[in-house]
Amino acid sequence: MEKITLTLPASRTLNGKALAGVVGSGDMEVLFTADQGQTLAIEITTSVDNSRGRWDALFNRLQTVSSLPAGKLTIHDFGATPGVARIRIEQVFEGVSHA
Repeated sequence: MEKITLTLPASRTLNGKALAGVVGSGDMEVLFTADQGQTLAIEITTSVDNSRGRWDALFNRLQTVSSLPAGKLTIHDFGATPGVARIRIEQVFEGVSHA
């Protein structure tokens, strides 16, 4: 297991919490808790060693196509592909946006 911590600048604020995926199901789990700060703190637990480059690339892409919200993002990836990871991350951001 590898733990990765990232901190990115946030460009919007939201309120609330959202969960996508189910821990232990073989699917990726993402929990987002919004706050009124200036950064998005990301904690990733992955079963794929040496995957920091993959996560850096994913969040760089997310920053270019949408604005990241302030808060804490906790990810348990269970070896999910980048496509599944992006979907789950976007699901929690959208869930909080519509709460």
